[in-house]
Amino acid sequence: MNKTHFLFLLLPFLLISCLKADKQAPVSGKTNTISIIIDDQLWYGEVGDSIRNKFASPVLGLTQEEPLFTINQYPAKLLEGFVTDSRSIIVVKKSAVEKFEITHSTTLPHNTFRIYGKSVDDIICSIELNSAQIIKMIRDEEIKKIQEDNRKSLLNPTVIKNKFHIDLQIPTGYEYMLHKKNFMWLKKDIISGNTSLLIYQIPLHNLKRKDNVVGSIIKMRDSIGYYIKGREPNTRMITGEAYAPYFSSAIVDGKDAYETKGTWELKNDFMAGPFINYAIVDPVYNRILVIEGFCYSPSNQERDLMLDLEAIIKSVKIDKR
Repeated sequence: MNKTHFLFLLLPFLLISCLKADKQAPVSGKTNTISIIIDDQLWYGEVGDSIRNKFASPVLGLTQEEPLFTINQYPAKLLEGFVTDSRSIIVVKKSAVEKFEITHSTTLPHNTFRIYGKSVDDIICSIELNSAQIIKMIRDEEIKKIQEDNRKSLLNPTVIKNKFHIDLQIPTGYEYMLHKKNFMWLKKDIISGNTSLLIYQIPLHNLKRKDNVVGSIIKMRDSIGYYIKGREPNTRMITGEAYAPYFSSAIVDGKDAYETKGTWELKNDFMAGPFINYAIVDPVYNRILVIEGFCYSPSNQERDLMLDLEAIIKSVKIDKR
């Protein structure tokens, strides 16, 4: 068989392989990474400043400054109409018609947000009006992706379910560090430190004073800190004293909850890190169910680790009696 005949035989297989690769190419972008498709002229001007102020603002409650999202910028002429490897794509450009549009791909797991304006001022105005919605959708999509990945290999739920009457999707790798009557501590070692989950419950009446919920939650978590200690004596975990925690109302598994973000530290020690705490009001079991995640990772991105913990917490399903 000569070389020409061999190439003709090989060509159909190469074409089929390429088509299959295109059809099955997954969107495997990194967590908290977005693609901005925008001309350089807009990116390096007021429009770019507005985008960075909204989507790369510092994340609240970390021990080190990190942007809300990692942004990859591409010129519109280069990538308009093409799919990037990000799960979230924002297309910004001048146009004869003003438009804000959200499209969700049915074949690939990503959202595309289009912000078109007749002028720079129009575009900036649209960014101001729609950035909160965009950020929420991107974060929800990231949490959904993390939860899907976690479900591939989960910790046996029996122990937690029997004790707290909940289903919580915790990925394998976590180990039980402490197991008491109304308290549980799980920890996972990572390359540069560790991540932890706390699950505990307190009587419902402990948070009835709505005028001082924040103070009650801080007092509650500081009391639990006696279980979390360093290697040296008198080094229990406390809420960081340098900055006040960030507090907001939330809904978790259809129930009212209080979200608290801040930093923790070991008293009389140098270890510290961020935490996220959800106190869920559960009248069915007459309790406040608390699920908290915190990490210690001085050389890793705390932002992504905290989103992983938030995704675990938000997977909770409380049993119905």
